[in-house]
Amino acid sequence: MSVFNSSALYPCFLLTGLSGLESRYDLISLPIFLVYAISIARNISILFVIKTESSLHQPMYYFLSMLAFTDLGLSTTTLPTTFSVFWFHAREISFNAYLVQMYFIHVFSIIESAVLLAMAFDRFIAIQEPLRYAAILTNDIIIGIGLAIAGRALALVFPASFLLKRLQYHDVNILSYPFCLHQDLIKTTVSNRRVSSIYGLMVVICSMGLDSVLLLLSYVLILGTVLSIASKAERVRALNTCISHICAVLTFYTPMIGLSMIRRYGQNTSPIVHVLMANVYLLIPPLMNPIVYSVKTKQIRDRIFSKFKRHEM
Repeated sequence: MSVFNSSALYPCFLLTGLSGLESRYDLISLPIFLVYAISIARNISILFVIKTESSLHQPMYYFLSMLAFTDLGLSTTTLPTTFSVFWFHAREISFNAYLVQMYFIHVFSIIESAVLLAMAFDRFIAIQEPLRYAAILTNDIIIGIGLAIAGRALALVFPASFLLKRLQYHDVNILSYPFCLHQDLIKTTVSNRRVSSIYGLMVVICSMGLDSVLLLLSYVLILGTVLSIASKAERVRALNTCISHICAVLTFYTPMIGLSMIRRYGQNTSPIVHVLMANVYLLIPPLMNPIVYSVKTKQIRDRIFSKFKRHEM
């Protein structure tokens, strides 16, 4: 039989690296390893600096620590299967292991989208109500926002695994990426996948789709507030506080849109392009966010330099 009921045994799933380049995996894995190493080290540095420097215990940096934690989670979640494929050519993954990694990848992606939205709200409050900024965004409010962000992501993605377990699959299923994504798994089903597909689309609309609309609205409000400031120097200063966040938003949404476009309209493109875009989507934000915030945020940059100087002495 080519298919069987998922309530018994689950079929075999094979992850895919860069098809046709298997002999060069040792060389290809080096830059990928460097990206992971820099991402993890940078995000840990951001978290450490914010935790140890009392002067950074402010709303903006609390949201930045949420972003760094999310990026760290996304990197460490995708790392095991990526390097099992590129270093050990170990492609096989069990169905339950696939669902676990898929769950956390999508949870962290949705959390990152929501954290970026919360950071836009933070920037709006800082520009609109600079004198009441700390009074509005109290620790309790920030904790509540963080719990709501995590709760939404966990709740939205949770039913997806049960819907996927109800479906039937071939005995052997070759996947498109070296990590586990819902849209990749659902293509391997041989039973009716309409419910799972619709649910997956609704999750995207209710999370990243809604967040992107609210992000756009937030920046319309921010721009309106900035233009109402009389002093040109103050307008420039206010906009400069948003540069890092704008870069983080573009770094997150641009690869995601690119991956969606290639998946939708690039059926005839090389599988390598699909894998590269998926890697860019999951690896570039955790790499670039701490770099951008370290470069553009003077307080973070100064504290990191001071830590390094202290260790060198």
